[in-house]
Amino acid sequence: MSTSNAPIIILVRPQLGENIGMCMRAMINCGMTRLRLVAPRDGWPSASAERAASGAYELMNEIAIFDTVEKAIADCHTVFATTARARELNKPHSDLNTAVTKASKETTQGAQIAFAFGCERTGLDNQELSLMHHLVTIPLNDGFTSLNLAQAVLLVCHALWDKFRVTDSSNISEETPPAPMDEIVNLCNRLETELEANHFFREENLKPTMVNNIRTMLTRANLSEQEVRTFHGIISALIGKKNN
Repeated sequence: MSTSNAPIIILVRPQLGENIGMCMRAMINCGMTRLRLVAPRDGWPSASAERAASGAYELMNEIAIFDTVEKAIADCHTVFATTARARELNKPHSDLNTAVTKASKETTQGAQIAFAFGCERTGLDNQELSLMHHLVTIPLNDGFTSLNLAQAVLLVCHALWDKFRVTDSSNISEETPPAPMDEIVNLCNRLETELEANHFFREENLKPTMVNNIRTMLTRANLSEQEVRTFHGIISALIGKKNN
């Protein structure tokens, strides 16, 4: 697996430096070297993470720190959200094998892929999940599905390693990849601003759920860059018509 096109691992609000370090070990075991951290509870850099990494820290190609999920996924075309529970969000949902197959295919199309993991105690919340494209679960014993963070990262990274090392990533497809997430978030923000200005959110207590639903619809659509521009054009046309 080439480090330049390998999927990114994103840890959202990780709590313990030791867990971050063990995730690094799991990543390097499988040839993954691109790590992003969102608001690590105990801050960064972390001596405890470096110790727990047992040499993997020095082999990481990229460790980037972000304060929000939106910023961490801004340049990603497709983000897979790992979760152990069924969610009420209407998102595409697949098992791990299906997810890594899709990730491999989209990588050959030039897309930047990421797999996101929530914090140790609660996982990813619904607001975070609304920005991501696919929910992924790992098939386990129905009677006991509990994994620690590093175990979950290892299982995902190993599945990616197994898939990517037999994929010819030099064969770039002519299919158009989805727009990067910063363009999707900008579209969501603009649409929400215009809806607010036109009194779409009539009940304030329902607004957060409605916003999450809108973001879920737009990320689920896997819009291309051209489709995003078209959507902006539609909004501009509607605003212009209303103001005339």
